[in-house]
Amino acid sequence: MDNNRFPGTAQAQTQGGTASQGLSLEVVKVLRNTYTLLAMTLAFSAVMAGISTAMEMPFGVSLVCFLVSLGLIWFVLPKTANSSAGIWVVFAFTGLLGFGLGPTLNHYLSMSNGGSIIMQALGATAIVFLGLSGYVLTTKKDFSFLRGMLMAGLLVAVVGVVGVLVLSMFGVDVSAVSLALSGMISLLMAGFILYDTSRIINGGETNYILATTALYLNIYNLFVNLLHLIGAFTGDG
Repeated sequence: MDNNRFPGTAQAQTQGGTASQGLSLEVVKVLRNTYTLLAMTLAFSAVMAGISTAMEMPFGVSLVCFLVSLGLIWFVLPKTANSSAGIWVVFAFTGLLGFGLGPTLNHYLSMSNGGSIIMQALGATAIVFLGLSGYVLTTKKDFSFLRGMLMAGLLVAVVGVVGVLVLSMFGVDVSAVSLALSGMISLLMAGFILYDTSRIINGGETNYILATTALYLNIYNLFVNLLHLIGAFTGDG
């Protein structure tokens, strides 16, 4: 997701790909609020996923949750991002996506090594996110140059996912293409983590609600696609 840029007062400026020493108070505040809200929404999303898994919700629920969450992020969040109401929208959005994960998690848990697959995906997601975010926070590099490539890649991925869904409806075996798409999306999300974290540090994003939403989506999509990849290569069913 490419968030709209809001005018900010962050003072960090880049030169030769790196920012000046230190971060402004405004940037530090946005970072603190973003990571606090991100941690809370990830925990809430995990709880909702656990509830959905325990209830053994059908896959149709995932589609409904996804569509409603899209409505929230496209139509509601832009109108509430600059108010406290935006926080509740983010919790509703992340809660829905978490609840929609239940059927997918149950699919892997039905395998004898399903628990291990999920934990590997969680661990890999955490390592990638913490590693890339830590790199940007430490070096303060400006990754805004990735924007064009990331958006082009995202467009290709969306078209690919739609194509796979259509072909699968006609009984075409798209397992290999699906795996390739998961690998591509995983790399894209890694790129978006660099890009979105860099935008906060360099003053491109001063709204912590929108920053949280972007990072959450990066983590969510990274986890789902790593889960698919790990499940395909190590699963027993």
